[in-house]
Amino acid sequence: MKADLLKRERIHISGNRFAEVVIWALPSPLPGSVHSYKYRLAYVIDEICVLRYDNEAGKGDHRHMGEAQAPYLFTTLDALLDDFWDDLTKL
Repeated sequence: MKADLLKRERIHISGNRFAEVVIWALPSPLPGSVHSYKYRLAYVIDEICVLRYDNEAGKGDHRHMGEAQAPYLFTTLDALLDDFWDDLTKL
């Protein structure tokens, strides 16, 4: 499956903290997703991922906060980014 990279960005937050946003457009949805995007949005502190939104094949859209994992209702890329940055700000 050919994927087109839409965005790849690493944002230094402060000291040992950064956010990474990677989004691809796919020709068809991954198993478990109903949209044609593959994404990984992560917030890392001291080399530990404390927040991650992703949709790995078979698991569908979900969010990790620390050790907890929960389903995520994907609507649009803009909403995904907004939700990620809102959660990051709360941390």
